[in-house]
Amino acid sequence: MATPIDYIEENKLQWQPSFKGSLKTAGRFGYRGDLIITQGEFLSPQKQLPPKVIFKQALVVADEKSAFLFAANLEDFANFEKAFELYKALLVPTTIVTLFVDNLISDCVFEYEGITVYAFALDESSVWNELISYADLDKKELKRMDADDKLDAIYDGLKVSTLYAAKKTYEEACALKMG
Repeated sequence: MATPIDYIEENKLQWQPSFKGSLKTAGRFGYRGDLIITQGEFLSPQKQLPPKVIFKQALVVADEKSAFLFAANLEDFANFEKAFELYKALLVPTTIVTLFVDNLISDCVFEYEGITVYAFALDESSVWNELISYADLDKKELKRMDADDKLDAIYDGLKVSTLYAAKKTYEEACALKMG
């Protein structure tokens, strides 16, 4: 496999990226934008509807082999297994997987196929703002940075921070889903 960012592009998983490319830290690559989980229907060979299910506000920081950080908003936790299957090629046990889920009633951390997943209930915020808070970064400093520097800063802050959430099994995490 090429870089995780190449994997996203080659599999046509990107949707409205705002950044995609090399980061300032040598050997790191980044992606910021939405990621497709379920493609939209093709109306014709030239016309396709928007994706049915996406990871919103996704951030990926990776090297040539795997993701260091995979963070995104997942609207419905019921789509977790399908999404994980699609993106697990990017993940290793050291990847910081941080999902902000619209329909969870509380935060949790669980292990799924050897990958630790932090799942946080998201209510009226954004992935970006939540990650800035968890990484203990100053928004004013970030505003002065280029897009690639921002992704480096988020990852560097998160890798030394402690993400707090109740440890659960995957089945217990599923029980936290509203509706």
